[in-house]
Amino acid sequence: MATANPWDPASAPNGAGLVLGHFIASGMVTQEMLNTSKKTASCFVNFSRLQQITDIQAEIYQKNLEIELLKLEKDTADVVHPFFLAQKCHTLQSMNNHLEAVLKEKRSLRQRLLKPMCQENLPIEAVYHRYMVHLLELAVTFIERLEIHLETIRNIPHLAANLKKMSKALAKMDILVTETEELAENILKWRKQQKEVCSYIPKILAEENYLYKHDIIMPPLLLTSKVHVQSVNAK
Repeated sequence: MATANPWDPASAPNGAGLVLGHFIASGMVTQEMLNTSKKTASCFVNFSRLQQITDIQAEIYQKNLEIELLKLEKDTADVVHPFFLAQKCHTLQSMNNHLEAVLKEKRSLRQRLLKPMCQENLPIEAVYHRYMVHLLELAVTFIERLEIHLETIRNIPHLAANLKKMSKALAKMDILVTETEELAENILKWRKQQKEVCSYIPKILAEENYLYKHDIIMPPLLLTSKVHVQSVNAK
């Protein structure tokens, strides 16, 4: 059962309440003064707030510590996590078993390595025969093109020099093409001139026969100059 507040006039009447009521009625004490006396002191409020802030800071520090631990666990998961450790142990165990089997069969393996492998058949299951056919086709194709691939690899360091040589060869080819075109034009002109000269030779021979029949002798220089003049006129 809650006890009555002796400073509250509204509670059950007692001696203190009657005295306070008398003081309020006479005007010596006001209700505001009584309400102020009931409030908690401000220093105690600050102490409580300081305690709350300290608790919150401690909680924040704890959370930051947990976050750092989670980051560290994430970074080192492949080293310390049980799942990855189990995988590594399984891999190491399989390697260990394989090495033990090799050591047990060391003598037979050594004899097999010393023995030539020519004219021997490797047993392959029937399920893998079609894959072996495809693999052999790929192997034959690779062997056929092996020399080309090797030559290409050898030429890679000299690629820049080869490109320069190719550029020079193309420039020379352009020059030769130009000279060939000029030579072809000159040949065509020469053929045309030869045809024109050949067309005037029968006329000259006919004139010589005519002069010979009529006993007219012309000097050779005149004949040569005549042919030259006729060819010039034809041009």
